[in-house]
Amino acid sequence: MWCDGSTLKRSGPSIEVTLELWASSLREVKGRLRPLLTQERVAASAGAFLDGLLGEEWRKTGWMRAGATGDPGPWRQQAVLGRGRWDADALRDVVRDYALETLADPDAVLVIDDPSTGSG
Repeated sequence: MWCDGSTLKRSGPSIEVTLELWASSLREVKGRLRPLLTQERVAASAGAFLDGLLGEEWRKTGWMRAGATGDPGPWRQQAVLGRGRWDADALRDVVRDYALETLADPDAVLVIDDPSTGSG
């Protein structure tokens, strides 16, 4: 069915409101992660890493993430993962708590599909 757009009606919040909600949620997540990191510059690199993962590029190589955040190379973001000091168990707890607070619903069902199993 062809539509010229004049008859379309949006339901729910505008795209601007939705984008601001996403940005606000990302700031909240970064704030929750900050206490897990030892230095402000490491926290900034971790935030840039998250921004890069959520960016428009469909391939998420270190060089592409670095370029998207204005870094000259992937070293800062690699340092967060490889040489940075952070507590993996604490990070897991932060992510779990955030997911429960944000996504929990008494009627929800969790479906996990591991694409590496080759099923289906």
